[in-house]
Amino acid sequence: MIDALVETGIGRLPAIWKVQPLSELFETQLGKMLSQKARVGNAPKPYLRNKNVQWGRIDVSDILHMDFDQREIEKFRLRPGDLLVCEGGEPGRAAIWNGALTECFYQKALHRLRPRDGRMLNDFMNYWLRFSFDLQNLYGVAGASSTIAHLPEVQLKSLPIPVPPLPEQGKIAGVLGVVQRAIEQQERLVQLTAELKHTLLHQLFTRGLRGEPQKQTEIGPVPQSWEVGKIGDVAKTQSGGTPARDNAKFWKNGTIPWVKTGEIDYRVIQDTEEHITADGLANSAAKLFPKGTLLMAMYGQGVTRGRVGILGIDATTNQACAAIILRSESEVSSHFLYYWLEYHYEDLRQLGHGANQRNMNAALIRGFPLACPDRDEQDEIVTVLSSLDCKLALDRRKHATLTALFRTLLHQLMTAQIRVHDLPMAEDVDG
Repeated sequence: MIDALVETGIGRLPAIWKVQPLSELFETQLGKMLSQKARVGNAPKPYLRNKNVQWGRIDVSDILHMDFDQREIEKFRLRPGDLLVCEGGEPGRAAIWNGALTECFYQKALHRLRPRDGRMLNDFMNYWLRFSFDLQNLYGVAGASSTIAHLPEVQLKSLPIPVPPLPEQGKIAGVLGVVQRAIEQQERLVQLTAELKHTLLHQLFTRGLRGEPQKQTEIGPVPQSWEVGKIGDVAKTQSGGTPARDNAKFWKNGTIPWVKTGEIDYRVIQDTEEHITADGLANSAAKLFPKGTLLMAMYGQGVTRGRVGILGIDATTNQACAAIILRSESEVSSHFLYYWLEYHYEDLRQLGHGANQRNMNAALIRGFPLACPDRDEQDEIVTVLSSLDCKLALDRRKHATLTALFRTLLHQLMTAQIRVHDLPMAEDVDG
């Protein structure tokens, strides 16, 4: 029998799902007010902040400490299973405390929720908050006297919450939990593969593959037989340009890919967000670079500057991108140079530091050191690293697929578009 759907203040839901204010279902409590004095007290204890609470999990890798007196210890000590909800930053972001630390507390930027009786499961509530705040912006949170979004306790308590029967809550949380754990496992695989690549880059570019002695260079040790020179010895550099934005003929219905620095991110570039026209190419400093050209971001905030990519298509770039074009592929492999530049990312970023030189330029790139083995060893190094890149790309695609599945299931389960008894796996999930 299909349950009838009825209109509620939070959408059409099964009639059997009662809707009640959060205050009738949960006890709520804000954490301790942070103070500088307490942070340098006599016996500081670990406490959670907004940044420790991620969607669906708690990160204790960056934990801070402050003093709690005996009364505060009893009041603010977390129990495994407590649901923590962000008051600000990203209001409504929630996760369940899993007891990762023997003793832990929380500050005022977080709400702690504990069920009043047996009508609600914290696991279900955790996913409902993810749906209503992250997916739907169902409640809309903003302070009456501030433009900064936040979720004060009085507003939290008044939120209407659906209350499915307990068995259904358990099964919904169980199904979503299976997918979330798969996502977390895939994230660990991505991290492990990335760490392995970082280790291999260091080993390959300092010791090579032949087990030979090392020699010191201006950028550290390299194998004895490798030739040391400059990038400018083997490649030329060019920059691109930007057609006038106010001329529609340069942009409208453009078909020529145009790369921005934000799209250079250690990958083969197969498409771009923006395209220019033939008129735009002819009437600007933009140049059409061939497939296989290396690109480096010369400008950019944060981590962008110094990143490299390689064109998988013919494309133009803006003036903030440096195109690095090898004079002879038979001597130096473009893919070997790509990995060399990836390994020396931090060294490259130093080129752009200083009071008068915030960005990189073509001359600095041409003057950057390059150590090369013979072509056969270059190809072997590229084979090792590219195979690892393939695994990393596969791991990331699996993560993206699982994340999309989770969001789809979350939406459909919380809006009753599908019910857990319609899912084959639901019977196998321990609610």
